[in-house]
Amino acid sequence: MTTPWGELALARFPKDPREKLRAWDASDSYLLGHLAQERVPLSGTVVVVGDRWGALVTALAAHEPVQITDSHLAQEATRANLARAGVAPGTVPLLTTQDPPPAGIDVLLVRVPKSLALLEDQLLRLAPAVHAGTVVVGTGMAKEIHTSTLRLFERILGPTRTSLAERKARLIFCTPDPALERPANPWPLSYTLPDDVGPVSGRTVVNHAGVFCSERLDIGTRFFLGHLPDRGARRVVDLGCGNGVVGTAVALADPGAEVLFTDESFQAVASAEATYKANGVPGHAEFRVGDGLAGVPDGSVDLVLNNPPFHSHQATTDATAWRMFSGARRVLRPGGELWVVGNRHLGYHIKLRRLFGNSRLMASDPKFVVLKAVRR
Repeated sequence: MTTPWGELALARFPKDPREKLRAWDASDSYLLGHLAQERVPLSGTVVVVGDRWGALVTALAAHEPVQITDSHLAQEATRANLARAGVAPGTVPLLTTQDPPPAGIDVLLVRVPKSLALLEDQLLRLAPAVHAGTVVVGTGMAKEIHTSTLRLFERILGPTRTSLAERKARLIFCTPDPALERPANPWPLSYTLPDDVGPVSGRTVVNHAGVFCSERLDIGTRFFLGHLPDRGARRVVDLGCGNGVVGTAVALADPGAEVLFTDESFQAVASAEATYKANGVPGHAEFRVGDGLAGVPDGSVDLVLNNPPFHSHQATTDATAWRMFSGARRVLRPGGELWVVGNRHLGYHIKLRRLFGNSRLMASDPKFVVLKAVRR
């Protein structure tokens, strides 16, 4: 990546030589170019929100910016990219969306997320630290920036305008208004599940901002809840747990099960833990933010339940699903099972047969399938 401060060698995480997606895009370049051209002072506290793979904070590392991200993968990519650039560990503070933000912010740079809810939550959390002199610049591809995006900046921070598009990217300029009466932060949200979804019927779900389907149960998970395995399993993983409703259903049905909730989103794992605790579930549970099943010992799990994502930001890819399935095969004991729900058209049965040597259709409707693969 060419920046006003030199060339950077950047990679996504986990690094895959077959992966053709870059660790930056035109919106990152546009923002960095603007900071240099306008000579934006970077001597105070610089905060970068939503830096997807660490391109922004790596370029600005000399100014010791604070990164705030919801993504474990983005955080690990940032660590690796900073090291690649020769930046000493600890120079750039790496915070999560669940950490307290800095008390004062002089420059706020926002990579607009896909989730408007996550943007709302983060702006509301950061607003008390923003002052009249704070420079606020957002960035994103033009297709990611909508009228609702601009209204959110304006409602929470102050008057907002956009730049002209450049290489299909735009910038957002916001002038903070300390006198603005800001709304209360509505996140996290809670809702009650319907009465026909098995052990979690009528139970409470807690969703932090940015977690999939924040106000209602999504139809894929609903279908999965109706077709979960009914045999007991001692060690269970809710892989890519989201708000934790699937793992909570297993724990309610079998108090003797040990359930590991894991996701790469800090918001998701916080939601899963809140959902589990809100329902007073008996038994043992662990909540872990990480890269899939990394850190889980080989052959230590009886059952993995998974609803894999098929998008990485704006890109459609099966790389995440493939890593999840491969990780499941590694951690399952002989005879252990991976149960997957997915859209019918994604063809997960082909991947499962390649990895496990078997795949069985357990349930289907016109849109979804539930598949089982057994570790031989």
